[in-house]
Amino acid sequence: MTTLADPFMDIPQADLERLRQRLHDAELPHQSPGEDWSRGIPSLVLDRLRKRWSSGYDWRPYEQALNREEHSFHPSEIGPIHYVHRRGDAEALPVLAIHGWPYSYAQLLPMADALNGAHAVIAPSLPGFGHSPASTQPYSARRIAEAFHHLMVDGLGHKRYIVYGEDMGAPVADWIAGLYPGSVAGIVASHPSFSAQARPGTVLTTAEREFLLQTRNSAESGYAHQQGTRPDTLAAALLDSPLGLLAWIAEKIAAWSHGGHATEFSNLSDDDVLNVVSLYWHTRSIGTSFRSYAEPDDFDDHPIISVPASILVNTHESGYPESLAEKSYTDIRCFERLERSGHFTAWEDPAAIAAAIRHHAGLLAR
Repeated sequence: MTTLADPFMDIPQADLERLRQRLHDAELPHQSPGEDWSRGIPSLVLDRLRKRWSSGYDWRPYEQALNREEHSFHPSEIGPIHYVHRRGDAEALPVLAIHGWPYSYAQLLPMADALNGAHAVIAPSLPGFGHSPASTQPYSARRIAEAFHHLMVDGLGHKRYIVYGEDMGAPVADWIAGLYPGSVAGIVASHPSFSAQARPGTVLTTAEREFLLQTRNSAESGYAHQQGTRPDTLAAALLDSPLGLLAWIAEKIAAWSHGGHATEFSNLSDDDVLNVVSLYWHTRSIGTSFRSYAEPDDFDDHPIISVPASILVNTHESGYPESLAEKSYTDIRCFERLERSGHFTAWEDPAAIAAAIRHHAGLLAR
């Protein structure tokens, strides 16, 4: 483990002032016909966020809150892995919590707050996200799973643990549970696996095929094609433009959170959104985060998962069939459809995910 200087983050005041000036001087695009989100983030919403980021928003309290966390780095074959360690009941199973795109380890900390020490929580940064440098090898869910498992077992000495993952972190969690059933006591999945669509010999039901087709053909998929095919071109634009970065990330948060565009950020505030965008801006990590779209080809290749699983279907994937989960998880102890937690499940409703983790740990104890 690497001992870190205190404070962990200290963004120079000159950088903050420069950011405010660039936001003040930024030019907003002309609004396309109509005032909805069908062609991207509306100019009125973007301008509201821009003004808040440039004047009313204060980065320092958020920076100070993150600095109060226990930050460390774990060496691995794919590069140093940054993680936050929340201490908890030493007798309880620790929880490895893995974030996705476009957010970070920090958005899983409210869930750790809700657990209130009942379980230790280890929240790593995916390679190329936030404080973890980009992988020294091609981005791979399996490689990351191996690195995170070694963090838990070799780095922190946890022989048994629960794993939880969202978005890009979900296939990593599935790989961990599939590869290491002797160490993974259970998996809580609010973004359950789509791997059945790629598994040879698997016959999908009509409902399963329709659900998977709907997710592939969604109007929201354009961002993924761009990030997966021309990541460096997009990175050049977003690394240079705080307004562009704000628009790119805020539109996705609005689209994927509970209720979608109609409710903007639903369970989240404007400052919650700005915290995420600011972290990407100050760590200069948006371009390296795109590698998670451009490089991996193994998201759907994880082994069948035999460890006890609790499946929580988030509202952004509300049509996910229970039969699809049964094709990837052979020991489902709980299957539940959440009522107010969208794609950013633990961020939007941390108490619900904390309760699910406690419940799952209770099931394992029986």
